[in-house]
Amino acid sequence: MTRQTRREFLKAFGTVAGLSVLSGGVGRGQASGAKGRPNILFIMTDDHASHAMSCYGSKINKTPNLDRIATEGMRFTNSFCTNSICAPCRAVILTGKYSHLNGLIDNAVKFDGSQQTFPKLLRQAGYETAIIGKWHLKSDPTGFDYWNILPGQGVYYNPATIEMGVQKQHTGYVTDVLTDNALDWLKGRKDGKPFCLMFHHKAPHREWEPGPKYLTLYDDVEIPEPATLFDDYTGRGRAAKEQDMSIEKTMTKRDLKLVTPGKLTSEQQAKWDAAYGPKNKAFEEANLQGKDLVRWKYQRYIKDYLRCIASVDESVGRVLDYLDTSGLAENTVVIYTSDQGFYLGDHGWFDKRFMYEESLRMPLVVRYPKEIRAGSVNDDIVLNLDFGETFLDCAGVSVPADMQGRSLRPLLQGRTPSDWRTSMYYHYYEYPAVHSVKRHYGVRTQRYKLIRFYNDIDEWELYDLQSDPDEMQNVYNDPRYAEVVKELTVELKRLRAQYNDTTGAPV
Repeated sequence: MTRQTRREFLKAFGTVAGLSVLSGGVGRGQASGAKGRPNILFIMTDDHASHAMSCYGSKINKTPNLDRIATEGMRFTNSFCTNSICAPCRAVILTGKYSHLNGLIDNAVKFDGSQQTFPKLLRQAGYETAIIGKWHLKSDPTGFDYWNILPGQGVYYNPATIEMGVQKQHTGYVTDVLTDNALDWLKGRKDGKPFCLMFHHKAPHREWEPGPKYLTLYDDVEIPEPATLFDDYTGRGRAAKEQDMSIEKTMTKRDLKLVTPGKLTSEQQAKWDAAYGPKNKAFEEANLQGKDLVRWKYQRYIKDYLRCIASVDESVGRVLDYLDTSGLAENTVVIYTSDQGFYLGDHGWFDKRFMYEESLRMPLVVRYPKEIRAGSVNDDIVLNLDFGETFLDCAGVSVPADMQGRSLRPLLQGRTPSDWRTSMYYHYYEYPAVHSVKRHYGVRTQRYKLIRFYNDIDEWELYDLQSDPDEMQNVYNDPRYAEVVKELTVELKRLRAQYNDTTGAPV
């Protein structure tokens, strides 16, 4: 038998390890220092509904730069969150664990930054890591070489940021300021290391204050109303009827721009007054009532929301252009998503929280020329729980066994594993609290959704998404769905056990 030299052995071992990384197989972590590992650019907005992106068929706006990621990569049609509210979604992404395990069940809780997160694991594996923009987790970021975040929710105009613990004041519009910061970091990063940048926008979060450039966008357009704008909830129970997030009753004067945001420069104030002053005067003179008033509020709200998205779309275009001109595009995984979905007048609502489709569903588009076929679409059920695992897999870093999601990399490569999930689990906790959405958990499959409301309420809802995509009629007590109820109840119990969730009322 011929004996291998040490050099031949190491060369052969390196080839096997490299193939293991490419295939996503065992031993991914062994090649964590290999050359050519992809950069990761994770762009996330706050409250951006997928039905306000033209690549998802939006009837109300165009998003050419966001669409570019989908056109040059993959669009996911069934991307969902596990707890539709801002801070918990962010904690799920960081940890790859459900809210009951990472400790952040609602917006009132402080994130425990000492726990394991995917940025820490990437950093240990030689990645340069950064977070820029909205953090919203009460504690300072950990696991990042650089961080520059908005304090709390942040403000739209002339925002402050906290850079590595030092607060700095900026003049300008928040989306532009954050984009400038992100580009500055990209241009000044260290050579020789792959990077992971989490770039988080404030927009289009309430109170939807547009940038000066887009203050009059849509002025000459009437935005189509959702079919369910005047939903009276007769097909559902107490939870839908007792919420406090309606366009009709909940919106404030600040939401509707009947008052001016504070801390504007004189130039910003002049542009604001020029844009909103005539509109406010016309509203006062119209003396609208009933459905006419709701329709006016909807137009006021949705146009400002879409104006905020226009700035985000422009921002994404600037960043994509930089990746192109710098030569980074080919080896950078670009992800765009939102922390959850949002109601765009659907069911007469704004905000999120419910397990109903508009707030459960998130946009998710991913581009990576080396592995993703341009213009591809995936219909599998994926979760924000999977993001961290995906980033680790792409980087060749072993995914810890205690993370609860799965890497999306096989799906990105056009392969759906035979054991991929056919259902997803959801749990919302923040009640009693703002917007008065009851606590609930549930299971969603490709066709059905079963929801259990609990705490000060004990109600079940079942929706057939094939015949009732707008979820207008609860069929839980319909005898024709008795077998479906039985099967989904078993599946709900299985998922609660799988994810070790013993919180809330038992099934």
